[in-house]
Amino acid sequence: MRIGKDFGLMGQVIIDYSHGHHIEIGDNVILAPRVHILAHDTSTKLYLGYTRIGKVKIGNRVFVGAGTIILPGVSIGDDVIIGAGSVVSRDIPARTVAGGNPARVICSLDEFLDKRRKEFAASPCFGEEYTRPEYLTMPIMASMNQAMKDRIGFIV
Repeated sequence: MRIGKDFGLMGQVIIDYSHGHHIEIGDNVILAPRVHILAHDTSTKLYLGYTRIGKVKIGNRVFVGAGTIILPGVSIGDDVIIGAGSVVSRDIPARTVAGGNPARVICSLDEFLDKRRKEFAASPCFGEEYTRPEYLTMPIMASMNQAMKDRIGFIV
């Protein structure tokens, strides 16, 4: 398996250990909790006597949302966001946001970031001190929720 630099791996991620040599992950990739990357499909074994295998390539600067399944033979381009709970069964082009089951392109990365920049400008923002457990007291958490009256905020 090839994994690039600055790889972020969250809890319960499963990368196909028996066929990891078919998987390539680029630089600056984040896999959220419970992402599964599969490079094999054993559904054919019983009937054909062979297991289907496929290369998986994940480009640079890719975020894969929680609970996503990436199937064999898939290529994900550079600068991509995959939404939580997606099933990636076909290639996803560079500079896009994709999601769903099966995953499909929803919008360009630029459209997504423009929308989030506008949301960011109108929302409360919280610094690094809000990410440190020793500072997250009940009053601090309550003040964050109060500040997010529109339900959305941003944290470092």
